[in-house]
Amino acid sequence: MTAMTHAHDAHAHDATGNAVFGFWLYLMTDCILFASLFATFAVLHHNTANGPSGKELFDLRYVFVETMFLLLSSFSNGLAMLSLHRQNRRATVQWLVLTALLGLGFVVMEVNEFTHLVLEGNGPDRSGFLSAFFGLVGTHGAHVSIGLIWMTVMMGQLLFKGITPAVTSRMLRLSLFWHFLDVIWIGVFTVVYLMEMI
Repeated sequence: MTAMTHAHDAHAHDATGNAVFGFWLYLMTDCILFASLFATFAVLHHNTANGPSGKELFDLRYVFVETMFLLLSSFSNGLAMLSLHRQNRRATVQWLVLTALLGLGFVVMEVNEFTHLVLEGNGPDRSGFLSAFFGLVGTHGAHVSIGLIWMTVMMGQLLFKGITPAVTSRMLRLSLFWHFLDVIWIGVFTVVYLMEMI
């Protein structure tokens, strides 16, 4: 019986290791996707078709607040993981709720920015610059939205299943994904918003 339990634990550990490795591979493919979008923006950001440039369109203070939402959500996600390692289910869920609310605030601000631009006639069809902008920033926003759905599912699993090895493994992958999006956004904020103001 002990040998069977040991074999089962070893198999579960291997499966978790494979899942994490596979998720790292997925993140690498996402890096390629975002690298392509950054390259496209770099090529097209001067192609305004006699329309407005980023300097005329972007409100840096607004985007800074949006950025702080995402940075703080990454911090609260880290606190959720610390609570998870301490086997504190309640604190883990509470930190995840805060992370989700901050992430939702980020998405709402981004949708508001997009809506404002489109209503003023500055949608993705206006110029190559705006096509690249909506493509890059919108893809990141879609990833954050998927992360929020995943986070909601994980909160449900924590509440109904508890802190099991499988849930812990999924939480680790969610945390990797969330911090990855944070790093990508720092690149977006720098390349798309800050550099456009120069």
